[in-house]
Amino acid sequence: MLSRAREIEQLGYASLFYGEAGGKEAFTQAAALLGGTDRLVVGTGIANIHARSAPAGEAGARTLGALHPGRFVLGLGVSHAPLVEYSYAGSYSKPLSTMRDYLATMDAVPPEVEPGGQRPARLLAALGPKMIELSAAAADGAHPYLVTPEHTARTRELLGPDKWLVSEQAVALTTDRRTGLERAHQHLHIYSRLPNYRNSWLRQGFAESDLVVGGSEKLAEGMVAMGGADAVAAQVKRHLDAGADHVLVQVVGGDPSADPLPALRELAPALGLS
Repeated sequence: MLSRAREIEQLGYASLFYGEAGGKEAFTQAAALLGGTDRLVVGTGIANIHARSAPAGEAGARTLGALHPGRFVLGLGVSHAPLVEYSYAGSYSKPLSTMRDYLATMDAVPPEVEPGGQRPARLLAALGPKMIELSAAAADGAHPYLVTPEHTARTRELLGPDKWLVSEQAVALTTDRRTGLERAHQHLHIYSRLPNYRNSWLRQGFAESDLVVGGSEKLAEGMVAMGGADAVAAQVKRHLDAGADHVLVQVVGGDPSADPLPALRELAPALGLS
């Protein structure tokens, strides 16, 4: 992982965000990635608030921020009911108020936990309008996932001009449409079963008929940028033009464990990175 992070940094990418659902503890992984690179901004996308108490999350974030000033971003999310209830034996009731209370508890942690340390930026995994509004009121911005540039534009309107907006864009770097669709359907397979994303896609203008397992072709093409490097870069630019401050590029391949670096190397010049 560290060798990949170093190459991502050398290619000119500004950040590396990663999730927590795969099993690795988010803060430990951040420490390793920050310590093994020089300039790369490392972000949790997202750290599950049900995986650790708010005081523990705040203390860990402040420690990482003190050790690596300006290079750690704390992305937080409420996750999904199946994961929370079965993997963490928690309760998924009232996710909005749960996140609000979690942030308030983090804010109450005294400065002595990391004297002189600055609190890292906090982003919320926000899809619906109420969570986006909470991102503006109680955090530093939003980190939406599986969204169109139109959703990015609406999120910017709700956040206002001064909050961070870090959107994600999945990409299938192939000029063969069938291959691109296969990769997109595979990528969307698990998400198409989760109510949070299904509700988000309906708000974004997709229909119930698009929410089949793996997604319809329309949903696949809406969520995953397919084509050559220039076509993919153009979709990233649409998010930036819609108000995103930063766009996270997630490479999807035929195998979920496939190395993303070949695609990231090819994309870097089209994105103006090298």
